[in-house]
Amino acid sequence: MLLEGLQLPLTTPFYLDGRLNLRKLEHNVERYSKTPVAGLVALSETGESSLLSDEENRQVLRAAIDAAAVEKVMIAGVSRDSVLGTLELAEYAAGAGYDAVLVREPSFFRGGSRGSFRGNKAKELLTYFQAVADRSSLPVVLDGAGAELAADLVIELAGHPQIIGLVEGGFGSRRLEILKAGTASVKRSVTVTAMFAAATGRMLGRSEGSGDFISSATLTVGGAAVAAPKVAVKTRTKVVGFQILAGKTAGMLDALLAGAVGAVPAFSAAAPQACYEVFAAWKDGDEGLAREKQARLQVVAERVEVELGVPCIKFGCDLNGYFGGLPRLPLLPPTGDERSEIQALMQGLRN
Repeated sequence: MLLEGLQLPLTTPFYLDGRLNLRKLEHNVERYSKTPVAGLVALSETGESSLLSDEENRQVLRAAIDAAAVEKVMIAGVSRDSVLGTLELAEYAAGAGYDAVLVREPSFFRGGSRGSFRGNKAKELLTYFQAVADRSSLPVVLDGAGAELAADLVIELAGHPQIIGLVEGGFGSRRLEILKAGTASVKRSVTVTAMFAAATGRMLGRSEGSGDFISSATLTVGGAAVAAPKVAVKTRTKVVGFQILAGKTAGMLDALLAGAVGAVPAFSAAAPQACYEVFAAWKDGDEGLAREKQARLQVVAERVEVELGVPCIKFGCDLNGYFGGLPRLPLLPPTGDERSEIQALMQGLRN
């Protein structure tokens, strides 16, 4: 599956009393589907997935994919601390029609020194990812945005036929060079459209008429109504390597220049167009314009995404016409001073 482009991580809306607000989630997904982002990611860390119950995670997955445009790649965050729990949510995502799953390391591996992951800990982490990939019916994307995954671990996992890429957390261009060199032998053939956009099984199934018809009443005036299947999407194949995505807004361009094929920037939930323009300029080969677009984002992304976090990203969503709302406790909403600061920082980033 092709991961190229901007994969936007969704926030999760709540009512004032903390209950899931699925109507607002659907509203956001419908609006994001009209932007040029390549895909949407439900239940990443931006989506406060660890604060949701198992049933709420399933509700979010269902609501998001039901509201998404068919041409958008849909990725489901399914991470749980156990292999069994991760696989259960992964299989639900597969049944709902998702294209891939995003998996990060279990919580009990986080917070330690990367150099301390030797012996049993290294074996356990490798086993976790391999066991999930062995039994998942969907392709797996490794999530290293929040915690750096050891380069040798990523390189070993890249050879697994079901592990197709990595969200890299912005740990430096030198690290990206190491990852690119270590995974250079990985080559896979993926299905794409005639314009070299992603073409997943879900997209092709919907386009080839699996009960999805257009009434002739919408195409003609008068006469008997008939049903005609939608025209099948023309596809071709493309050879890709192990696909790396930038995981931080502030480091998007540097990652793309170092070999990343796309990005999953948390701040794109608040400013999808501004984030996409960095990728688009890079894709067009205009590095000067890409740097100019990246510079517009740099300060606001570092402040809102890195320092203030999800509650303030959600406030940024509110400023740009998406529903952000309040985070779920124990996360706290931005203070009055923080709201004023974010408003000032985002003055030029309206969508």
